[in-house]
This record gives sequence, C-alpha cells and structure tokens, in this order.
Amino acid sequence: MDFDFPLRKIIHVDMDAFYASVEQHDNPELKGKPIAVGGGSKRGVVSAASYEARKFGVRSAMAGYIAKRNCPDLVFVKPRFDRYKEVSNSIRNIFFEYTDLVEPLSLDEAYLDVTENKKGNPSATLIAQEIRQKIFDSTGLTASAGISINKFIAKVASDYNKPNGQKTVNPEAVISFLEELDIRKFYGVGKVTAEKMYKLGIFTGKDLKKKSLEFLEETFGKSGKYYYYVVRGIHNSPVKPHRVPKSVGAERTFSENLSSEIFMLDKLENIAAELERRLQKSNISGKTITLKIKYSDFTLQTRSKTLPYFIGQKDLILETAKELLYQSPLQNSVRLLGISLANLNAEKKEEKSQEETISVQLQFDF
Repeated sequence: MDFDFPLRKIIHVDMDAFYASVEQHDNPELKGKPIAVGGGSKRGVVSAASYEARKFGVRSAMAGYIAKRNCPDLVFVKPRFDRYKEVSNSIRNIFFEYTDLVEPLSLDEAYLDVTENKKGNPSATLIAQEIRQKIFDSTGLTASAGISINKFIAKVASDYNKPNGQKTVNPEAVISFLEELDIRKFYGVGKVTAEKMYKLGIFTGKDLKKKSLEFLEETFGKSGKYYYYVVRGIHNSPVKPHRVPKSVGAERTFSENLSSEIFMLDKLENIAAELERRLQKSNISGKTITLKIKYSDFTLQTRSKTLPYFIGQKDLILETAKELLYQSPLQNSVRLLGISLANLNAEKKEEKSQEETISVQLQFDF
C-alpha cells in the first residue's frame, strides 16, 4: 500500500501495572493478591492497582475507601517512587541498546523509533519481542508492546494484548485496523468526547472517517483536525528523545477539606513557590495559568487565563491563581488545589505539520 506520509517503525512499550508489579516482585508475599499502591484511609487515593485488584473495579485515582469497599481483601502498599525510578532507568537502558530515539512518556512507557537501529534488525516485531524478554530477564517484570508505522497506532496497539503481549499493525493493515477500532480506543478520545461522538452516531473509526474535516473542527475544535488525520493513519509526530513539556504544574492534597477561599491562600502561595522552583530548574516560563480544584466529592474543576506575556515568578503566578480562585463561587469544600503553567516558551513547532506530506513507498518488514 502507498502512503502519502512518512513511514517509520515505531514501538510503544508499556509496562504492565508497573508500580504494583514492582511491589509484587520485591515482596513475593504480595504475588497473586489484589494490591493498590497508595493510601487506604478516608483521604487516601489509589496511585496504581494490580491486575488482581482491577478485576474488582479498582483503578488509579480512585478514593482509597471506595477501592476497599469494592475489594475488601485489597492490600494497600505505600509508594516507593525512588524504587520505581531505579527500575525505570534500567528498562530505559535496554531501550538504548537498540536505538537512541527513545521518547519516555512516563516511568512506565516510552516510544522507540527502530526504523534504523543499532542491531541492524529489519523487523520491529522481533525487536519488540527481544526487548520485552530482556526486561523480564533483568527485572522480573512483564511489558506489553505495540508496533506500527507511527506513534498513534503503536500506542493503541500496545493495549490490545495486555498484559505481557504485543500487537503489530502492518502498513497494509493500518486502514482496516483503524476503521474497525472502537472510538473509545482512540488515544485522545476521553469519556466525555466518546459520549459526544456516540450521540453523533460515531462508534468506530469507520464512522469517524465519514465525517468531514469541517464538521469535526466545528464540533470538536482543534481536536477535530487531529481526529480527521489519525483515523486515516496520518500522525507525523517523530519520536523526540528530549520531549518538550506541554505544561509544568504543582498540586497539594489536604489532610482536611477547605471550605473557604481564605483558608486556601497560604496553600496557593506554597504551591506557587513549588511551581516557580520547577520552572527555574527547567529554565522555562509560560503564558497560560490553570487553577485545578478537586472538591470533596471528587469532582474536578479547572479555571484558566492566558496572559499576553511569559511569566515564571511566584508572585505573578500567585496573583493570577488568586484571581482564578475568586472567579466564581466554590461548589463544595476542597480537597486538592493545583496550579499549572502551559503555553511554554520551550515549546517548538513540529518539524512537519500533519498536513505537510511527502510521497513515499516503502516495503517494511514489520
């Protein structure tokens, strides 16, 4: 099949229930048991759940007491982020044995461009198998992988045969794969967007493909263009070894709910100070400030403002955050506050936009 856009050999590696799996590996007594990394108290939140716990509906970001209610035998384990980072670094070193084009998304997942690789192996499928085996041999942990012509399809594919599996979407299978794909499986389509698409009669990629670019842009804004191109297999974003952050933020969960804005001002100052430190560390600033408010009933609200100039100083951040706080009345008592800065001066334009295409015809051994 001919494609009018660059073809690459991309692998998306995603560790299986990473935090929970590390805990089960380090403490054999936890193997086979439903565990949650996080707090089980009334204020606690689940950071990660083992597959045994997921069978009971336990998920990350779930309140600890709800998780315990769903799974009475749930074992809570305190997070050990230094340990997770240590394991993540050893996994990343395995990636670098094959390619320097590694783009980490988090501690437990990354993109690899193996179009040209250090092993001289023409098969991305075989490379993914080798990498997963090496990860298991060196860490005792399992990983899943997706392999295809671009980052979008590779990421979707990595979720297909979880845990401890992989899926390759060959160039000639891309279109049929995307057309048959449930719209909820499209990376970037969240629960709210999926419900909106359902109401419009969009249930699969094939349904989405029938919609014009104008319709999608009018209905979904900037995301409409993204949906239009990815459903056609077009996603030209290269693997970036040094990912430019889209935003930088800091947040705090409180031991007791706060019921008045007055009680939140000191908290916001501390959060703004932490955000300033993170910005200075990366030597970046931004224009768009977002205040994140999580209420006692776990509903989430965000309020944003874009300034005409870049800022990175605590005082200016705090001033805008206070303005956003008083923008409208609180809906309930508050359990978490966060401030983030986006529209950063470190952001760079893509080397090629999705509309810029070049004609190539490659026979890939996937």
